[in-house]
Amino acid sequence: MPVLADFHLHSHHSGDSGAPMEAQVRAGLERGLSALCFTEHLDMDWPYENTPDLAPGTFDLDMEAYRSEFRALKEAFRDRISLSFGVELGLQPHLGEALSAFVKANPDLDFVLGSTHLSRRMDPYYPCFFEGLDKKEALRTYFRDSLESLRAFHDIDSYAHMDYVVRYGPGRDSDYRWEDFREEIEAILSFLLSRGIALEVNTAALGKGCRDMNPCRGILERYYEMGGRRITIGSDAHAPGNVAGHFEEACGSLKAVGFQGYLTFSGRKETFRSFQIST
Repeated sequence: MPVLADFHLHSHHSGDSGAPMEAQVRAGLERGLSALCFTEHLDMDWPYENTPDLAPGTFDLDMEAYRSEFRALKEAFRDRISLSFGVELGLQPHLGEALSAFVKANPDLDFVLGSTHLSRRMDPYYPCFFEGLDKKEALRTYFRDSLESLRAFHDIDSYAHMDYVVRYGPGRDSDYRWEDFREEIEAILSFLLSRGIALEVNTAALGKGCRDMNPCRGILERYYEMGGRRITIGSDAHAPGNVAGHFEEACGSLKAVGFQGYLTFSGRKETFRSFQIST
């Protein structure tokens, strides 16, 4: 396995996962990983009126319960695998102060991942996001809202699944050309680079009927051209069977672009890890 750390992982502490934490750790060990980071969901002010299948509070996070189980697990597996305590924060333009207060109140976090799950108060996971809009218009709006959300709060270590919007839309990424949104996407990349925020390579889309990961290879090539070298890699696994999913495929693409390794975090301080040579 050329990538030995999965830095986007969920368990039953996330409202959309039922996976036991220990099962996720054991899956990582089975795949030969040396490091895992749990990044449980916290999406403040989620618009449950637009996601009627979700009970109110689904994307809240009980930090004390999460912290307690994590610490016990970290101790139990201390000689077998490195575990990091992270969070995936759902970004929205009006949440800057609330997210800042959360991060300050949890100084023991190893890793803070930022995500744009919502645009126009809707999640692209649901068909209603695309209703009444041309697909290109919907994607362009998502990218513009992503930048607005990042500008409102950017105390994050990595920005997750940048073109997440293409995972669930009509045709998924079959007719997606990132160049159609070059202005919006380059603005996001420039912002990340100016703030020292890493770009996440998220492999989950490869298991959801998509041709490419998030962000797609074209965006990764442009990021590299702009001087970007700092990436994190995550499976976004919500179940043990998906831990480190498609990592070898992702590594092949990343090496072809020119990347030589990836970052992991502890105490919000980064460590560079080179890709392992496959045997």
